[in-house]
Amino acid sequence: MYFNTNIKILRKRRNRTQDIVAGELGISRSTINSYENGSIRNPTLDALMLFSKYFHISIDTLVKVDLARLSGFQLSELEKGHDVYVTGSRLRVLATTVDSQNRENIEVVPLKAKAGYRNGFADPEYIKKLPAFQLPLLLSDRKYRMFQISGDSMLPIPDKSWVIGEYLENWYDIKDDQAYIILTQDEGIVFKIAVNQLRKKKTLLLKSLNTEYESYEVPVNEVREVWKFCNYMSNELPEQSLVKDELLHKLASLEKEVKGIKSVLE
Repeated sequence: MYFNTNIKILRKRRNRTQDIVAGELGISRSTINSYENGSIRNPTLDALMLFSKYFHISIDTLVKVDLARLSGFQLSELEKGHDVYVTGSRLRVLATTVDSQNRENIEVVPLKAKAGYRNGFADPEYIKKLPAFQLPLLLSDRKYRMFQISGDSMLPIPDKSWVIGEYLENWYDIKDDQAYIILTQDEGIVFKIAVNQLRKKKTLLLKSLNTEYESYEVPVNEVREVWKFCNYMSNELPEQSLVKDELLHKLASLEKEVKGIKSVLE
């Protein structure tokens, strides 16, 4: 039973003292201390229910799961309400890896692994075989993964760039006109600008930065994972974009050419 260590971990993650928790629960500080140091080995059902409600964690998790072994991301997911004992089959189980210090790795999905990732994304053994690294600048209580993209649909982000995404559990949190890495059943990994149509049409509208590519819709039942775009790395400089004055100049030149063609035809 991990009840005593778990409630101590959860209390400290909330930056609460024993006195504060005791006051909020309506029990004595000495009782809290006895639970945390293991003096009370078998908490009553009422006590379990009290702490479960206070921390928004299921009793099963408080008792059966050693929270000390979870990464910051996993603890954060629990605290957000993504508790497997509560959500059951509705929970999307993310296959992930951690380093020797129990920190979430950033797994790398290169182009040669894209086809395999479509089928192996939920397989812990497959994920373990992917290259992985740490990036201290990123938040420890979130999950990140890096994907290599191909093609020119997201120019000025160059072909073969590496994009880093933050795992998104709740797809209703997808914000319109922001970039996401999305794993779909048919296309595999795609990097697109998304418009959230889940509530109205149960689809995502996916757009490219390169306007030569048409937008298209993906039914939500074909979506497997969503990663919010955070940053990218590339060996190439992005193509220079035309500034406003250049565009106006080109437009004026085009209008002049059109007028010249009209005058000839007349």
